[in-house]
Amino acid sequence: MRYSVLTPVERRRRRRRGVRPLALLVLAAALGAAVWVTTTRVRSHDAPAAPAPRKTAPPVTAAATPKTEPKVAPVLLTTPTAPRHGFPSLTSAAAILVDGSSGEVLWEKSPHQRRAIASTTKIMTGMLALERLSPDQIVTVAPGVSRTPLVREGLRTGEKVKAWKLLDGLLIFSGNDDALALAEAAAGSRRAFLKLMNQRAQELGLHDTHFSSVSGVIDEGNYSSAWDLAALTRQAMADPRFRRIVSTRIARVPWSAPTFGKVYVNKNDLLRSYRGADGVKTGWTTIAGHCLVASARRDGVHLIAVFLHATDPYRDARRLFNYGFGLSR
Repeated sequence: MRYSVLTPVERRRRRRRGVRPLALLVLAAALGAAVWVTTTRVRSHDAPAAPAPRKTAPPVTAAATPKTEPKVAPVLLTTPTAPRHGFPSLTSAAAILVDGSSGEVLWEKSPHQRRAIASTTKIMTGMLALERLSPDQIVTVAPGVSRTPLVREGLRTGEKVKAWKLLDGLLIFSGNDDALALAEAAAGSRRAFLKLMNQRAQELGLHDTHFSSVSGVIDEGNYSSAWDLAALTRQAMADPRFRRIVSTRIARVPWSAPTFGKVYVNKNDLLRSYRGADGVKTGWTTIAGHCLVASARRDGVHLIAVFLHATDPYRDARRLFNYGFGLSR
């Protein structure tokens, strides 16, 4: 037979001898081993050991949180008997007379009527500043202080003043720039100090009160009542430093150059015209009218009176104080 390159060539497969017997032998050995392993496992599990008891964590109980008792407002004013009203006749839209020692309300006229309170706001400002600043603490006057609306004593931006001098200016001269300088020094900013003022009002139970100004120069949103102002004044007058300042008729305060010295004349005319008067604060704006918070002591009797939107606050004060001191005879 002749072959060419185009003729397909059939390859003959080489016979593998002994492969099948060997494979069968290996398979049989593997099956035998599997049977032995299975039998061993079955025998070993005929009597399974009792499972170990599971460790259980102790029950989780909520940690006992200490109960915080809500702050109870101090009782600053009381009415063991019904307060008098009517006589004497006053020009004030709202007024109140309180025993400064016991807090008993002796006389009232629209005591909870909310009204603008002008610079009597500075009672709260002064009380908080005394709590948060030491008298000799140096206060650097911030830029905005010198632009405070009238009345202002003329603090200069950047000048360094001891806190006690600013407190005299606040409560004797009634400087609005003193109020802002103290507020920023005590709380870091006017807004932060206003927050403190309103927080303290709540703590004292002054429900008719809200502050939007540290000085009272702004009327909108800055209000209180005769009742609340009397209660606030009782609290403030408990501090002897506050009492000393508001009872000062004239203060001569040394100052740095080029001022050298200042003279503060207390605007509370009762200190010069009514026997026993010892404070506390005047106020006026067009909306608030004349406001006066007054204090007087005679023969061991201490009286506090508040007059809001009065035509003649000093006349009202004399009449009501005379009436109050007459009750103790």
